[in-house]
Amino acid sequence: MQAHTPVWAQSEAASQEAVSTSTASATSPMPSEALPASAASGVAAVPPNDASDAAAKAAAQAKDFDTRQAVLDRRAAENNYRYAVAEHNCYSGFFVNHCLGKARDQMRVVQADIRQKQLALDVEQRAAHAQQRDRQAALQRAQDEADAPQRAANEARNVQAYEDKQRQNALDQAQRAAEAPQRAVNVATYEEKQRQHALDEANRGVSVPQGVSGATAYGESQSAFQAQLEAARRQGQQQAQERVERVQHYQQKQTDAAQHKADVEARQKQAAEKAAQQQQQQQQEQQQRQEQQREQQEQDQ
Repeated sequence: MQAHTPVWAQSEAASQEAVSTSTASATSPMPSEALPASAASGVAAVPPNDASDAAAKAAAQAKDFDTRQAVLDRRAAENNYRYAVAEHNCYSGFFVNHCLGKARDQMRVVQADIRQKQLALDVEQRAAHAQQRDRQAALQRAQDEADAPQRAANEARNVQAYEDKQRQNALDQAQRAAEAPQRAVNVATYEEKQRQHALDEANRGVSVPQGVSGATAYGESQSAFQAQLEAARRQGQQQAQERVERVQHYQQKQTDAAQHKADVEARQKQAAEKAAQQQQQQQQEQQQRQEQQREQQEQDQ
C-alpha cells in the first residue's frame, strides 16, 4: 500500500524545486568568453551601443528576483500555516509537549532553509543593483565624454560671441565719445545760424541807425557763439575722457571676472576629483564587505 503524500508536502517540494531552479539559473557562471573585461574586474562598463541589451538583461534579472522572492514568501506563509495546524492538532491528543516540540522543530528546519535562501537572494540583489548602478554610471561617463567636444565647442563659441559683442560695444562707445565734440560744434553752428537768420529778418527793411544796432547785436551774438562753442568743446572732451575711463574700468572688471571663473572651475575640478576618489573607495569597501559576507555564508554552509 502506497503512502499518501499530503498536499502541503507536495507544495513544499514544489517550492524548494522552484527556488533551487531559480537559484541555479541566477547563480550559474557564464562562460569565460562571454564575460567582458569590465565584469571580471568588478566594474560594469557597458558600451553605449549595448544599452538596450543591458536593459533587457536587467529586466529579466529583476523578474527572476521577484519570482524567487514570491516563492520564498509563499513557503514562509505555508510553513507558518502548517505549524499553526500542527499546534492545534497537538492539543487534541496525548503527549502535547512532545508533539509541540516536534512541530516546532520541523517548522524551524524549514524556516532556517528559507532564511538561508533569503540571505542569498538579498546578496544577489544587492550585487545586481550595484552592477546596474555602475553600468549606468559608466554609460553616463561615456555619454559625457562623447558630448564633451561639442559641449566645449559650444562654450567656446558662446564665449567668443560674448567677447565680440563686448568689443563692439566698447568700439561704439569710443566712436560716440570721439564724435561728441563734433556733434556739439554742429549743434552750436545750427543754433548760430538760427540766431543769424532771426537777426537778418529783424534788420530787413530798417534804417541805418537800426542797421548799426543790428551789427552790434550780431557782434555780441558771435561772441556768445564762440563762448558756447568753446564750452561745448570742453564738455565734449571731458565726456570723451569719462567714456574712456569707463571702458577701461569695464575691461578690468571683465579680466577680474575671467580670473574668478578660472579659480571657481579649478576648485570645482578638485572637488569632483575628491568625490570620485571617495566614491571609488566606497565601492572598494562595499566589494570587500560583499566578499566577506560570501565567505561567511560559505563557512556557515
